[in-house]
Amino acid sequence: MNQGKLAFDVLDLYVKYGPIVRIAPNELAFSEADAWKDIYGHRVGSAYGAEEMDKYHTFYRTKGEVLSISSGDREYHGRLRRQLAYGFSERALREQEDIIGSYVSLLVRRLHEHCVEPDRKDPVTGLAATAKLDMKKWYNWTTFDVIGDLVFGESFGNLERAKEDPWVEAINGSIRFLGIINGVKHMGLESLFMWLVKKTNTSRAEHDRRMMDKLHRRVALEKERPDLIEGLLKKREEWGLSMHHLQANSSSVLIAGSETTSSMLSGVTYLLLSNPETLKKVVEEVRTSFKSEDEITLTSVSRLTYMLACLNEALRSYPPVPFGMPRFVPKGGATVSGSYIPEDTVVAVWHWAAYHNPKHWTDPFAYRPERFLQDPKYANDRFDVLQPFSQGPRNCIGRHLAYAEMRLVLAKILWNFDMELVDEKVKWTDHLSYVLWDKPPLYVRLAPVAK
Repeated sequence: MNQGKLAFDVLDLYVKYGPIVRIAPNELAFSEADAWKDIYGHRVGSAYGAEEMDKYHTFYRTKGEVLSISSGDREYHGRLRRQLAYGFSERALREQEDIIGSYVSLLVRRLHEHCVEPDRKDPVTGLAATAKLDMKKWYNWTTFDVIGDLVFGESFGNLERAKEDPWVEAINGSIRFLGIINGVKHMGLESLFMWLVKKTNTSRAEHDRRMMDKLHRRVALEKERPDLIEGLLKKREEWGLSMHHLQANSSSVLIAGSETTSSMLSGVTYLLLSNPETLKKVVEEVRTSFKSEDEITLTSVSRLTYMLACLNEALRSYPPVPFGMPRFVPKGGATVSGSYIPEDTVVAVWHWAAYHNPKHWTDPFAYRPERFLQDPKYANDRFDVLQPFSQGPRNCIGRHLAYAEMRLVLAKILWNFDMELVDEKVKWTDHLSYVLWDKPPLYVRLAPVAK
């Protein structure tokens, strides 16, 4: 049963036994860069026409639930992805800028309001004392509000109230259940115990109910809008998509587009604040690249090269999905990383373990954005190992949205605030994962920058 440490344990296995390790009787974990294309990639060149590896159904599917873009087979996924693609395109991103930007601006306003405690004075300066803010929550509220609007046409109201919506709380509370559910399914006990797991997972029942309520309101909108599910709604009648199918796909987009981005923002914030020289460099880049906050947009932040290196190094150091996303080898077997693997074997590249493997990276546990800026010290690093958005026909459709949102949020915060960790002795990234990270609070003090 997954106890939240498996992602770390796989690294120990890589170091001890090499780039291919058996982590279950019929499951292999890979570490080499070529395993990405062999397992997840398009079948091109000499592999053209070969059968692609399907998602491992035990991991991705749950009995009694309809298929979604996350759990469907190749044909089903491809059909849905083509319809969803425009909503995630760079052109759509420009159309969505006002929506995304409004929530990032609201985040900054709320942080200004909450970063001091007016009733408590600093004993040294005599000014209002700085407050202890849990940035994990603020990032979570922001990403859920953004994705809520882009999926349903309405936010969750987290930032408006500066308080977590019960639904968001229910979603976050269900992360640990992912480990339990996968453990039950991997032991072949799904039929026997899944009803009990679902019954005790009240967070999931609340999620399903609220999802359907919001979805009904979104479907009732008569005008088109540049959001993420408009493409599916256009094909609803032609494809006979039920509300349950729309719910399953909306849920996949909601979770993938909020929790992972929130994790990355929390991770990069902690890593920057733990590395003062790196923080100083990225702050200087942001504050010298713009004359006013109004110039900071989804488009303009793309020229912040050092910030991009900081984000890429954070994706390596603290990947939002630490686990390996499993596929199964098709009939007849396949070659992965130069080794023949029999059919029906479960295979995956494990993100966190591969990104900390000393065989691939210089100083793998150090946070060094310079490795992405052609620093000769890191010339031998295997950058092709780093695939946080996966690879091939089922890679993350929301990559552009994630990068744009992370850059905009981080740039606006660094422009407006000086930040420091409340407790520098706590290594925040040392926590458990159940497919996704089970994140503790990230307490930070923010001081408004005098303009």
